[in-house]
Amino acid sequence: MKIVKLEDFHADGGWDTYSFLKISTDEGLTGWSEFNESRRKGMTALIHGLGNALIGEDPCAIGRIDAALYARSRSTAGGLTSHAIAAIENACLDIRGKALGVPVYELLGGAVRNHMPVYWSRCGVLRARCAELFDGKVIDRPAVRTLDDLKAAAREARERGFKALKTNVLLFDDKGGRLVAPGMIGTGAGHPELNLAEDVLAALIDQLAALREGAGKGVRLLLDLNFNYKPEGLRRIAKAVEPFDLLWLEMDLFEPKALSLIRQSTTTPIASLETILGRRNLKPYLENYSVDVAIIDAQWNGLVEATRMAAMADAYEVNVASHNFNGPLANIMSAHFCAAIPNFRIMEFDVDEVPWKAKLLTNPYVIENGEFVLPTGPGWGTAINEAVVRAHPPKM
Repeated sequence: MKIVKLEDFHADGGWDTYSFLKISTDEGLTGWSEFNESRRKGMTALIHGLGNALIGEDPCAIGRIDAALYARSRSTAGGLTSHAIAAIENACLDIRGKALGVPVYELLGGAVRNHMPVYWSRCGVLRARCAELFDGKVIDRPAVRTLDDLKAAAREARERGFKALKTNVLLFDDKGGRLVAPGMIGTGAGHPELNLAEDVLAALIDQLAALREGAGKGVRLLLDLNFNYKPEGLRRIAKAVEPFDLLWLEMDLFEPKALSLIRQSTTTPIASLETILGRRNLKPYLENYSVDVAIIDAQWNGLVEATRMAAMADAYEVNVASHNFNGPLANIMSAHFCAAIPNFRIMEFDVDEVPWKAKLLTNPYVIENGEFVLPTGPGWGTAINEAVVRAHPPKM
C-alpha cells in the first residue's frame, strides 16, 4: 500500500474552524485526522510541505514515517511542526486500523474501558463569548449574559447528566460577559504584566458560587486559568477557591518548579501541561512533581506519542486527562486515546456545538449519562462527510 494524495478540508464551527486531513492510498483506503488551522495559521501548508514527501510511502509503517518526519524537521522541532506531524501520523493510524480491520485503540494495546466520563468544557463561557450565535440564531441554547444565566447553564449540565463542568474567568457588566484572558488574547487589563486584579478575583468567587448553586452538590467544578497569571496571582487564586472543592485548578506555566510550588501551596489538585509536546518536555514536570493531573493532547502530539507520555506519567503515579476542545473527529481521536491508557482521569468535551457538527461525521459519537461511548469500527470508527463539510464553508 502506498500514499498517493493528501487533501485538506475545512468547515465552519461557529467560533472556530474545523480542519481535517485526508490521506488516500493506491488501494482505496483513506485515513482522516483533525487539526486546528484557525488559531494556527500556516498549519495546512506545513502539513502538505511535510506530507508530500511521503507520497509513495507505506502509510502503515508509522514508526518509519514518524522518524523520517522528525529527522527532516529537527531544526524547527516542536510547536506547529509537531502539530503537523501529529496530524499526518493520526491519519496514518486510521489507515492502519482499517487495513487490519481493528479500531485505532487496538493498535495502542486495546481498550481499558468502553465508556469515558467527560466534563462539560467551557460551560457557559462560549455562550457568553459568542452570545450572538445562541438564543436560536445558530444554536438553540440560551446565551449567557449574567450570573443568573451562568447559574442556569450549570443547572442544565446537571440535568443533562454531566458529573463535572469547567469554566474560565468571566467578567459581567451591562454588555454581557467577557472572557478575562490577558495571557492568551494579548490585550486588556492585566496584559502584559499578568497581575491578578482585585476585581477579577472577587468576580471569580461570585462566578464559582453561581456555578455551584446551579450545578448542585453532585457536579464537580473545574477552573481553567490558562497562561493568564504569574505564580503570585495563581497562588492567591488557589487559596481563594479552596472552599469550592474543585476537581482541579488548571493553569499553564513553562517553569516546572514554579508550578510545583503552587501545587505545594494548596489543597486543590493542580492540572496542567496541555501545551506540552513530547516526553522530553513532559519529563521535568514529572520529576518536579508539578501536577496532580497531566493534561495531554492526542491531536497535537499524535496518539502514539501521547500514549507514551501517558505511560511516563503513570510511572510517576500521575493520572492523565485529555485536552480536547476542537471538532467532531478530535472527540473521536481523544476517546481512542482515553480508552487505551490505564491512568485515565476524565475526558474534555465541548457540549455546546453548531447544529451540523455531529453531521460532519459519517458515524456520529454518542454521549450517554455524561460518558463518551467508545466507537467499535475499524480505524476511528467513522470518517468525514465531505458533502456536509462543503455545505458549511469556514468563516474565519
